[in-house]
Amino acid sequence: MTGPRTQSERDALTIEIVFALVTAGLLAAVLYVAVASPALFGDLDRAHERAWQGAAFAVAIVGFAIRLVRALWLFSRQKR
Repeated sequence: MTGPRTQSERDALTIEIVFALVTAGLLAAVLYVAVASPALFGDLDRAHERAWQGAAFAVAIVGFAIRLVRALWLFSRQKR
């Protein structure tokens, strides 16, 4: 069993969490714009526009979650 974490270990964990959140947020934004671009920049009727934006939102959420989990999982694997 290991003892309590040192300050440097806590700092590294904090930095890794912030890095994972920021990169996941940027990825989600890029995915949203990429998928919703027909609705944002095209001339669609209201129903199609809402469908594209809904799909973009779903893709952005999935991308955010996958990036966040993957970044934190890789960090935990490096510490072993």
